[in-house]
Amino acid sequence: MGTYTLKSIGKSTDYMTVVREMDDGYVVRIVRDEDGYEDVTTDYISKALFDSCIRTGYLTKVAAVVEASA
Repeated sequence: MGTYTLKSIGKSTDYMTVVREMDDGYVVRIVRDEDGYEDVTTDYISKALFDSCIRTGYLTKVAAVVEASA
């Protein structure tokens, strides 16, 4: 499913990565920047709530990161 940025207040950049898809939702890993310290949590989000967050712009998909070959 990918990685998403979470809409946040201020200059904080928080991310959510879908770890596993289930029948009725997703297991997600959320990484929040708390004054230079990363707060990492694993949680569950229903498909209905996930879809709503995408529609409202609370979640924005991150483009795939391409690494340059040396």
